[in-house]
Amino acid sequence: MTTTLTAAEPRAAGLPAHDLTDINLAAEGVKRVEWAEREMPVLRLIRERFEHEKPLDGLRVGACLHVTSETANLVRTLKAGGAQIALCASNPLSTQDEVAAALVAEYGISTFARRGVDRDGYYVDLNAVADTHPQMTMDDGCDLVSMLHKERPNELANVFGGTEETTTGVIRLRAMAADGALRYPVVAVNEAMTKHFFDNRYGTGQSTVDGILRATNILLAGRHVVIAGYGWVGKGIAMRMRGMGAQVTIVEIDPVVAIEAVMDGFQVMPGIDAAAWGDLFVTATGNYHVFREEHFKLMKEGAILANSGHFDDELDLDALARMAHGAVRQIRRDLQEYSLEGGRRIYVLAEGRLVNLAAAEGHPAQVMDMSFANQALAAEYVAKHHAELEAKVYVVPEEMDREVARLKLESLGISIDTMTPEQLAYSNSWQQGT
Repeated sequence: MTTTLTAAEPRAAGLPAHDLTDINLAAEGVKRVEWAEREMPVLRLIRERFEHEKPLDGLRVGACLHVTSETANLVRTLKAGGAQIALCASNPLSTQDEVAAALVAEYGISTFARRGVDRDGYYVDLNAVADTHPQMTMDDGCDLVSMLHKERPNELANVFGGTEETTTGVIRLRAMAADGALRYPVVAVNEAMTKHFFDNRYGTGQSTVDGILRATNILLAGRHVVIAGYGWVGKGIAMRMRGMGAQVTIVEIDPVVAIEAVMDGFQVMPGIDAAAWGDLFVTATGNYHVFREEHFKLMKEGAILANSGHFDDELDLDALARMAHGAVRQIRRDLQEYSLEGGRRIYVLAEGRLVNLAAAEGHPAQVMDMSFANQALAAEYVAKHHAELEAKVYVVPEEMDREVARLKLESLGISIDTMTPEQLAYSNSWQQGT
């Protein structure tokens, strides 16, 4: 359902400012949040410490994130640390309406998010967060940061730092920094090893397959699957697709990464060659128009297109719509059929938006536990050290990354070795040799 908004929904008595589909969904949302929390022990440990130490006391945080049960546990942690939070959705189709309702009604957090909101409504909600004059931003895709810099630069005097959750957002932030446009420091949580090794690979790999299957109910075994991009997300999708019995081909632009894909046992070919070979196409690049008209012309009858990147412009859907001359049908909830000249049909999942969240529920909570632990600790780091930081993109400090991994192992009941004094001395010495 698409909703057009002209202003945020008025505040109900006793509730924080919000814009929701239905506040009465809150009880169901609480159940989802509690279920996710069972799989998020690291974040729970951080929340317990935050409740005691209040490292974010009085800090205004503006967050633009996927409004899911896992995110709810992150913002609960920030609130426990003393932060005043305003949250909006980072994608129109990833919002879980019952979770958004629970955040407002049960957890007292200002939330502006409706599943299926149109572009105008999306920016109404984004501006509602900006209206709270955040001192710190927490972004997933850089939309909030970008809007503040382009449309509301007067707000930048309030902001002393931020964090960024996803690959696409980091790409945009680095472009801003390179242009000299970025006005405050941002910690790239996405670059943490405990984020991209596990969240991007295992989380997106599993949830992308989940979204595709929910949208289509197709059999993957024996199917020709083309994956554009062999970064951590692409690796995860390729691994899971092969595990389901699919024949997998990788499309890449980086020669080193392409060799890695070959050594991992996958075919590699240009997109124009893969277009005629594939049955199912998945983009995971963070780039623009990866599959476009020249590819659509070569695709088989019944080819399926899905995107697991942050923005829907990885697929040139305007070109596909022109080729279909308006002959587009909704076949299933997250499946659209484009009928092309000659009767050939191409199918698009979840309107080209990130399929793992739009057609499914996103990453399992167990991997988001590490990602959001990094987010919470990064917020604490920025709050403590922002005066020392320049207006550029920072990676997560290594000691923070390792602490998240240590806590995760501890929560799983797994112990690892430590070096003996002799080994420590040996590893730090240059004098011992052959």
